[in-house]
Amino acid sequence: MPAQEQHSDILIVGSVAFDSIEAKTGSVDRALGGSAIFASMAASYFASPRLVAVVGEDFEQGHFELLGSRGIDASGIKVVAGGRTFHWKGRYRDNMQDRDTLSTELNVFEGFDPVLPEAFRWSSHLFLGNIDPKLQAKVLDQVTDPRFVGMDTMNFWITDASAELGKVLERVDVLFINDEESRQLTGERQVANAARAILGMGPRYVVIKRGEYGALLFAADMCLFVPAVLLPRVVDPTGAGDAFAGGFMGFVSSAAAIDRKTLARALRAGGAMASFAVEQFSVGGLVGLDRSAIDGRVRMLDSMCASE
Repeated sequence: MPAQEQHSDILIVGSVAFDSIEAKTGSVDRALGGSAIFASMAASYFASPRLVAVVGEDFEQGHFELLGSRGIDASGIKVVAGGRTFHWKGRYRDNMQDRDTLSTELNVFEGFDPVLPEAFRWSSHLFLGNIDPKLQAKVLDQVTDPRFVGMDTMNFWITDASAELGKVLERVDVLFINDEESRQLTGERQVANAARAILGMGPRYVVIKRGEYGALLFAADMCLFVPAVLLPRVVDPTGAGDAFAGGFMGFVSSAAAIDRKTLARALRAGGAMASFAVEQFSVGGLVGLDRSAIDGRVRMLDSMCASE
């Protein structure tokens, strides 16, 4: 994957959070997290992200400086006076896949009402993080003719906002979803059947994330697979899915055309960024990377799929 100039733009709308995590690998308290943070940090190695989110006054200047150091335009982050940032606390079980939520404090995120800065409305690429489908639709209404739109969702919205979710699915190019959520959304047990059902809901592509078993991309006329990078140790899997989506969307936004080759390379970019994300707590694994390290992970994935 040759180095690319960071000239493309991608708008990312989602949550910014502080995560308190307990795991067999250690613990952190109020570490930087959220779907928009992980996605934008991953995307920043391929493109120039623009970020829209909401935080409280407890969001420190150092966090803005970290985003700025990666070329992320954070002018779309609204700081609510007197408010506190979304806070999630969870504990991972020993398999480092299953987790228990200990507490969720929505705080200012409960009143999130995304209003895009004028310059952001012309973004060519858009990633809608895991937020209320009504808010995802509101963002889509504000963007002028984007070239490519990706979205994420979760089991809560599938259960409690299915009608609104269905309307958003009709308006996007790719849905990122894990295999459990794909079964919940469609009622199909087999991954290929679930993918076909989702494609029938509107998206041109669906990426089904399968954790340590990699990811699959489905379209009407193709199926692509990327394995997961084999790591000796997973420290914190919290932001892996968002980092995957950010890497994928960032790579697509920098490509001249969206074809089979681009999508295959985007899958590898996503897999590489997810692998860095899980190696440290919070966004530590996504800070200070260089393209040679990213390209090395991509080549590792290439070699795992090579026939010769």
